[in-house]
Amino acid sequence: MQLNHMAVFLDRDGTINEEAGHINHIDRFRLYPWSAGAIRRLNEAGIKAVVVTNQSGVARGMFPETLVDQVHARMCEELRMQNARLDGIYYCPHHPEGSVRQYRLDCDCRKPRVGLIRRASGELLLDPGCSYVIGDKYSDLETGFAVGAKGILVLTGYGRGEWEFRRAFWQRAPDFVAADLAEAVDWAIRQSGPHSRRTVKPSDESERTGRAAPRPPVAAD
Repeated sequence: MQLNHMAVFLDRDGTINEEAGHINHIDRFRLYPWSAGAIRRLNEAGIKAVVVTNQSGVARGMFPETLVDQVHARMCEELRMQNARLDGIYYCPHHPEGSVRQYRLDCDCRKPRVGLIRRASGELLLDPGCSYVIGDKYSDLETGFAVGAKGILVLTGYGRGEWEFRRAFWQRAPDFVAADLAEAVDWAIRQSGPHSRRTVKPSDESERTGRAAPRPPVAAD
C-alpha cells in the first residue's frame, strides 16, 4: 500500500478550540474564530487535515465517550458552516490510571505515543514523513517527531506557558512557533511546495481576531 498524501495532524483543545481543561459539557466547546479559515486553506491546498487528540477524561470518569462524539459533531458542523472540513478525527480515551476499568489502559494511542498517527496514516494513506503536527503542548510535537513529521507549536492554549517555561527541557526545538493555528497553517503550506495543489492566500489579522492589528510571526530559536 503506497502512502502518498501529505497531512497536517491537529491537536484539538487549545489548538482548534479554546482550552477549557476537560470539556465535560458540550456548552464548553468554543471554536477559535480563526480555526475554520485555517482548516479551509488546508482543504484548498489539497493537504489532509486530521485531528489527533487525547481525551483521557473518559478514562477518568469525567464524562462519557458519547460526549466526545457530540463535541466532534459540533466541531465538524461549525467548520462545515464556514466551508471547512476535517479528513479524519482520531482520539484516545484511555489513561493508565483511569477510574473507568474499560478505559484504564497503557495504550499506544495516547500522545506522545504514535498510535493515532499510525492508524490515521494507514486508513487515509498518509505519509507522516512529509507531514506536520500542530499543537499547544510539546507532547504533541514529540508525537510528530517520532514519525518523522515537522512540529509546530501554537501559543494558544497551553502553548505560551510551554514555550516560556518549558523549552529549556526539550530535546528538540519546534520547527516553527506560531501565534495561533492560522499562522501555523500558513507556514506549513508555504513549506509544502509541490505537495500543495495551488497557491492559497494567507490569512490576515482580521480573519483571526476581527480587528486589524499587526502580529509578527514567532520563529523558533
